[in-house]
This record gives sequence, C-alpha cells and structure tokens, in this order.
Amino acid sequence: MCGIALSLGPEADPATFRRMLAVLAPRGEVTETRSERGLLAGTRRLRVVDRERAVQPWVSPDERWLLCFNGEIFNHRELRAQLTRLGYVFRTEGDTEVLLAAFERWGEDAVHRLRGEYAFAIVQRSTGRAYLARDPLGVKPLYWSRRPGCLYLASEVKALVGHGAPVAEVPPGHHGWAEPDGHLRLRPYVDLLTLGDGLPVIDDPDEAALLVRAALADAIRMRVDTDLTVGVVLSGGLDSALALLYVRELHPDCVAVTVGVPDSPDVAYARRLAADLGVPHEVVELRPRDIRLADVREAIRISELTEYGDIINAVVTMPIFRRLRELGVKVVLTGDGSDELFGGYPMYSQVGTAARRLFLHRIRNLCRTELQRVDRTAMGHGVEARVPFLDLSVVELAMRLPLELKRRDGQEKWIVRQAFADVLPDYIRRRPKSPMSYSSGLHERVRLYKPLFARLHRSFGYDLLEPVRRDFDTVLTRCGNDLDRAIAHGLARPDYTVLEHARDLVGAATWNAAPMVRRLVGPRPARRSTVG
Repeated sequence: MCGIALSLGPEADPATFRRMLAVLAPRGEVTETRSERGLLAGTRRLRVVDRERAVQPWVSPDERWLLCFNGEIFNHRELRAQLTRLGYVFRTEGDTEVLLAAFERWGEDAVHRLRGEYAFAIVQRSTGRAYLARDPLGVKPLYWSRRPGCLYLASEVKALVGHGAPVAEVPPGHHGWAEPDGHLRLRPYVDLLTLGDGLPVIDDPDEAALLVRAALADAIRMRVDTDLTVGVVLSGGLDSALALLYVRELHPDCVAVTVGVPDSPDVAYARRLAADLGVPHEVVELRPRDIRLADVREAIRISELTEYGDIINAVVTMPIFRRLRELGVKVVLTGDGSDELFGGYPMYSQVGTAARRLFLHRIRNLCRTELQRVDRTAMGHGVEARVPFLDLSVVELAMRLPLELKRRDGQEKWIVRQAFADVLPDYIRRRPKSPMSYSSGLHERVRLYKPLFARLHRSFGYDLLEPVRRDFDTVLTRCGNDLDRAIAHGLARPDYTVLEHARDLVGAATWNAAPMVRRLVGPRPARRSTVG
C-alpha cells in the first residue's frame, strides 16, 4: 500500500526526515506528511482503497492518535460493520480509518481481529509514545534505528542507513510500544511455533483436501476485493496456476505476467495455461546476455536481501514488476509460501524426525527471504504484492497436516495437487517443482555475479542490519541435514569462502560459455549459391 517513515523525539530533524521519505518514493504515488514538535510522520501512499479520501498520516476524530499504515486489512468491511454497530461514524470507505478505529475501541487486542498484511505505527500525540505492530508472517516490513534524542521508523532499511547507526526490525507477529526515550518494548501476539497446537492432526486425505481448497479459495477471495485490475505472477507452476484459476473466476479483470528466456519451461507452461483460461498474458522475454552487472546491482539495492539464492531470484523477478508498473497494475497475487507450507523442498524428507521443526524454521524466516524479495521488488515499482498462501488460516491448517500428506510417492505438495485435481489442467498438476530462477532459464547468468553480491550489499550500508550469508539449504547440506547444527551454524552468519566462490564462478562461466562454443564449433550453414 505504501512506505511509511517517522522520526520521534526532541531531536527529530525535518531535513533528515525528508531524505528518509524520499528514499521510499517508489513505494507509492503521493507523499503525505505531518509535522509536529517531536513528531515527523509521513507516507508515500499507493492509492488502492478509497483512493481519494484515505489520506495519511490519519488522525483520530478526537485528535489523540496519529496513524501511519503500510499494507491492507482484508477484513476491514466486517470490522467496519462491528464498529458501526458500536456507534462509530466513519468518514471514508478505507481500511486505514477502520484500523485506527479498531485500535481506539479494542486497544492492543485489536491485532487479534485483523486479517491482513500490514505494518503500522500509532502515535499518542500528547506523549510521543508509539504503538507498533507487524503482521504474523512479516509480509509487510518495519525497521527502526536510534540516535540520541530520536527514534527512526521506516518501511525499508535503505531509509535508515544514512544515520550510520545499527538497524533492527520489528519482528513478524510482534507488537508493543516505543517510548519517547527511544526504548522499544515488543512482544509476540502470534507465536508461529505454537500455531495449531491443541487442534487435532488432520491425517485423512479427503478431509485435508477439502479444507486446503476452502482455505486457499477464501484467502484469494479476500485479496481480490478491489475495483482495480489484478495481476498474477505466473510461472506456470502449481501455485501460481492456482492463484490465476481463482483470480480469473473471482475477478475477471486480471492479467498474468511471466518472465523467462523464450524457450524456458516457465514461459511454455504459462503461455499454455493463460491461453487455455483466456486470460491476457504478458511475457517478458529475456536472453541470458540481457542481464548485466547494473541489473544485479539494482536488484540488490532494491531488495536489501541477505542470502544468495534470494538475490538471484530478485534479479529474475524485477522485470515482472517493471512490466506491471508499465501496464498500470497496482495489485498482484503471487504463489509464494506454498513450498514452505506444503513440503515443496526435498530437505523436508531429508531431515527425518526434524521435519516439523524445519518447517517452522523456514516459516519464521520467510520475512527476511521470500517475503522480503516479494515486498521490495514489487513495491520498488509501485506494485502491491499479496500472498494468499500465507494467510494465517492457511498457515494454521498446514501446521495440522502431517508430512505424509505433503510429500507422498516422491511427489511434493501432494495434498495441494489432490485438493485441486478436478480444476487443474493435467499438465500443470503433474509438472514437477522447479525453482523459479532455474525454470526461467536465467539462473546461471545471474550466478556469474555471485562473488560481487556481498560487496554490493555493503556498499549500500545494508550490513547495518545484517550481512550477506550462505543460503540456508547449503548450510543444512554441509551439516549433514542436522537441523540443530545448521541453525547454530547459520547464526554465525558465515559467507562462502573465496575458494567456494571461485568454484561456483567456474561452473557459471562454463554454462554461459557453452552457447558461444556451440556457435563456434558447430556446423556452419551451407552457403547459398548465386544464380547468374
């Protein structure tokens, strides 16, 4: 929905605040600010819900509270109806006003009523205290930094690195208060580690399939409640295909977008599915040689990511959102999160009895891997990406399913394939899992630049939050699939060695050189004769 920035405290400086907000400009269309003594607050707002009246920062009718809000509250209509019955009179049709009204009515308990993807700050104007909250999975970001006399809050790391102080994040599913002295007291309101505890395991395949189908359909329905065109990032794989099937049914004003080399699996499967469904389809065709160092540098600058695989995926993802911006599409759905929830990775079968703990570890870290990539690459082009697979109801359901329903007979995400067997084309249902950057045909080109990732990351000051480190799946493999060792090793945040980078570079260079070698040594086309 937007980017937010706040400076709280007696040393809040207008020039510094303006620079913070300017860095967030790509996240929205209009800049809206409010300046008070000890409080500078602003948004770069992407106008999606009640586009003309839902201005920010939003101030309560009694002027006690000020809200800066990033994201969407998908059940705002239901909350509005409840609050109206309680006597609240609304001035807009937007979710921003509903969010602040819910806080005024229910206080900190309001977060338990929210269904959405959000991060927000509510400032008590008389004291300068700020209440902060972030959605359970961390779909929307919120970071903070502190210097004497001022607490800084922002939607992205890049808005905070100019202060030269360490940067920290508000963890997913946490809320609490930032005091005028800059001290934060945050605590979890949702604990992903215990989500679903006390509820029975669902081990009957038929029951599980029905529940998975109902939960995902409802999550998508909530996310297409808009009068705007809805885009779908379509790889031609299982998850994005499901998103497109339901978006087409629920919101026919939609468009699919795919990236890849012309003969890549992603492009081939996506073209066929879009044609079969009659959905407008935009294909961003790239050749490996089209990706250059400048593209990698820009992807790192925008994404702020800290694992190599995520950075490669960000480079591949960027052209999709660039095209959506050109098309004027502001809202898009993706299939992210399904692999983590429903056993889409071989590692789930390799760690033995630790499969559930691995599952929880990956879910808790999505905020700094997949979800960070999606948020930054989308919002960096003024596009809001929504992730229905990570609706809390879907996550809770996935927690209750045994691994045997997620991976069966050598097939990943088995229960998802069963749940939608009657609506998915067979060629999609039977397509094996292939990582995004690989199946687009662009992974090996980006891999050429891997030895430069960490240096580029540091050049933007992002190491004030955390450094680039090995991919977790690599760490797990090196630790013999011992999850405890892998987590402990990962906490040390080691990077790849120079030798490992050199070996990787040789492999990538060999792959990239192969087409040229084939052209040089292959048979030359026959020379056409000239008729005199």
